[in-house]
Amino acid sequence: MELRRFGFEQCSSCILFLVSGLLLLPVMVSCVGVNYGQIANNLPTPENVIPLVKSIGATKVKLYDASPKVLRAFANTSVEFIVGLGNEYLAKMKNTACAQEWVKNNVQAYLPGTKITSIFVGNEVLTFNDTSLNDNLLPAMQSVHTALVNLGLDKQVAVTTAHSLAILETSYPPSAGIFRSDLVDCLVPILDFQVKIGSPFLINAYPYFAYKANPKQVSLDFVLFQPNQGVLDPGSNLRYDNMLFAQIDAVYSALDAVGYKKLPVHISETGWPSKGDDDEAGATPENAKKYNGNLLKYICQKKGTPLRPSSDLNIYVFALFNENMKPGPTSERNYGLFKPDGTPVYQLGFSHTDDVGNGTHGNSGAQPSPSGSPTTSSTGYLAISSATERSHWLGSFSASLFLMLFKLLL
Repeated sequence: MELRRFGFEQCSSCILFLVSGLLLLPVMVSCVGVNYGQIANNLPTPENVIPLVKSIGATKVKLYDASPKVLRAFANTSVEFIVGLGNEYLAKMKNTACAQEWVKNNVQAYLPGTKITSIFVGNEVLTFNDTSLNDNLLPAMQSVHTALVNLGLDKQVAVTTAHSLAILETSYPPSAGIFRSDLVDCLVPILDFQVKIGSPFLINAYPYFAYKANPKQVSLDFVLFQPNQGVLDPGSNLRYDNMLFAQIDAVYSALDAVGYKKLPVHISETGWPSKGDDDEAGATPENAKKYNGNLLKYICQKKGTPLRPSSDLNIYVFALFNENMKPGPTSERNYGLFKPDGTPVYQLGFSHTDDVGNGTHGNSGAQPSPSGSPTTSSTGYLAISSATERSHWLGSFSASLFLMLFKLLL
């Protein structure tokens, strides 16, 4: 959802942005990543998306497919891309010939004009409770990597996969983070492969779901990066003042527990909805602005997490647009920084003292598919909040963290 190829760089010069008639304040621009989902029938053409991406200081974009229209449009823009190979392709990708055909058509064809730096194979596969997907994931990743080697692209294009935070059995305190016992045997060979090829561990993390599940006990300030007294991890004696960093460090602890301490963790998705149903607490423009605005501020400060203070925050904000055709609750269609007409959903403007980066219709074409492969979007992307795995990690998180937050922050 990288390593040196996807690391965020230091903040650059002060710039003024004019976005859809909205003048943003002078800001220090950081290299930010953003997810560009396209489950909608009213999005701007990719050519018209380029200035929106640049307006938020984003130099990295994550796609859930390998859309020809998008990849062609962004040629010679210096924007780096992670392209996705959906869950529905995994069985086909076990065949190295199919994998090589896919890489030729969807990656090599756009290089070097478009800077494709990574392929993520499958999205949240291990928490779909589909053993056939689980069994196909590593072979598909290996075949795609072999294809890159055969084409001489493995030094510039990495192979990884994105996981849900539901792969954790315990997430609080962060120092006690461990992977689900039923997934360890499947995870370890994947981690071993990633260490060998030098690719990062991608995780999709949403503090919003923890707040939504129990808004009376989870401090809103804690999940929105607002000032609060924080929570002390009794195992590490580290203090956490926001939930996202606690989640990231729980993943680092889980990796350490299975012997992969040095594997870097990148956040391939995180965000906050600006609108939701009546039972979706906290889904407001004000909260979304605070979450994403404060997140960008942290990215630019380059401070890392309490457990990894010297590691840059490699984070992709979800998402670029509100997507009107996504299934599920109202929040699913309202994670965007922009409306389909290109106007901001809320203003991500900052004063120059904050040192942060801010913020004709057409459908994107579907990626070419291998012979016999489906062309639908990855089922791993269609709904980020309705998947059954969300309740699993929320349950393990709530048993201890909610109680701790209730005692310390309320």
